[in-house]
Amino acid sequence: MCDNYIQEIKKAQDGDKIALENLIKDNNGLIWSIVKRFYGRGYESEDLYQIASLGFIKSIKRFNNDFDVKLSTYAVPYMIGEIKRYIRDDGPVKVSRSIKDLGIKIRELQKEAMKKRGEEIKIKEIAKELKVGVEDIILAMEASNSVESIENSKHINNKEGKSVSLLDTLSADKNEEEMITNKLAIGQLIKDLKERDKKLILLRYYKEKTQAQVADILGISQVQVSRIEKKILENMRNKMLMSS
Repeated sequence: MCDNYIQEIKKAQDGDKIALENLIKDNNGLIWSIVKRFYGRGYESEDLYQIASLGFIKSIKRFNNDFDVKLSTYAVPYMIGEIKRYIRDDGPVKVSRSIKDLGIKIRELQKEAMKKRGEEIKIKEIAKELKVGVEDIILAMEASNSVESIENSKHINNKEGKSVSLLDTLSADKNEEEMITNKLAIGQLIKDLKERDKKLILLRYYKEKTQAQVADILGISQVQVSRIEKKILENMRNKMLMSS
């Protein structure tokens, strides 16, 4: 992302209306591409555009260049989330057959990557492999309730015996904007971890291993696993709070 574009984003975050309008104008095609995915549901396209634009503006306000993602990629789930909330009162969003099929292909690639590499495949890699846009990948992942990703609540049991996910562990605020932002941020935070720490998190929260099993795999004690995991999660949470 060029320095001029980053400066434009910062100006918009500081309340510069002209900078904000320029960003919306520059991303007008992206906004309409999201709106078009919701055609045929009985809503005026202009209304959907305004709602999507609201989501785009929210993404600008919360954007942080440290996330190492483009604003266009970061904004997509915000726009989708706004439109979904807008039409929620009229019933659930109907997912098209093509989006469902794409979601299935994505899950297959995710499972294959986890099996072969022991780590989650990046969205850009999925888009390249399936020869579709990043926005389409994000839409399919958001639309599919059964996608095996960080927001699922079946990985690790807490002290109360309830299932929690990595996202639940790190997120204090459970509103939808925070959840969307955190899903993007967590991917980058995991990427930046040291190799051992990354492996520990992947084993615990993606391969559903107990602390005892992780201790055996890493060749350390269960007490050490518990202490290291607690420190990793605390550091990740602090980084998320600092960037919000």
